[in-house]
Amino acid sequence: MHAHADTATVAVASSFAPTFQQLASVFEADTGHALKVSSGSTGKFYAQIRAGAPFDVLLAADDETPRKLEAEGFSVKGQRFTYARGKLVLWSLRPDLVDDQGQVLNKGGFARLAMANPKVAPYGAAALEVLTRLGVLGPLSGRIVQGESVAQAFQFVASGNADLGFVALSQLKGADRAWQGSWWVVPPDLYTPLVQEAVLLKQGQANVAARALMGFLKGDKARALMRAHGHEF
Repeated sequence: MHAHADTATVAVASSFAPTFQQLASVFEADTGHALKVSSGSTGKFYAQIRAGAPFDVLLAADDETPRKLEAEGFSVKGQRFTYARGKLVLWSLRPDLVDDQGQVLNKGGFARLAMANPKVAPYGAAALEVLTRLGVLGPLSGRIVQGESVAQAFQFVASGNADLGFVALSQLKGADRAWQGSWWVVPPDLYTPLVQEAVLLKQGQANVAARALMGFLKGDKARALMRAHGHEF
């Protein structure tokens, strides 16, 4: 048995949710602490935290939101850190649709392109940057379908409701099955780096499990698992 076990409530960006599901199992087994996990868009969590939502830890899909939360007094100063860096992928279930240069965006041959809402989801903002820099946002605007989060964008493609979509590499590697199809790992110079920060919120300041989780995410065991899911540091 583990002494002084506690429960932490964690808000996890949708892009990181598949990876965190496995990390949480390892953390709970190693420490005896329990985690109550919610996944969603970083922007939505930001609004909820400012409105008093009882989260102890936020694992954001960006670094801007944690910085704002710290500046506004909603998190413990000096505790935020980069837990991973994400990669944007253009993915389709069709094995012949997405080429390794992303030329499909110019050529067409698809009806719907999924992406997360850029106003609340960092992966959506990254997708918008890519489309803008490639000069295809205007021509494709009528084909874009937006999900509230990158998890919803992923489901649009996985269900066939969209022919292709911008998702996180970790979603393809971290899903319950080995996803098939075709994909293009978007060059990092086409979008602002997806630096993902963890932050200890004021709610979790005295929570033993929350502080333990923050330490666990910096450790070798967690990083090895994250690397296997397509994250960098």
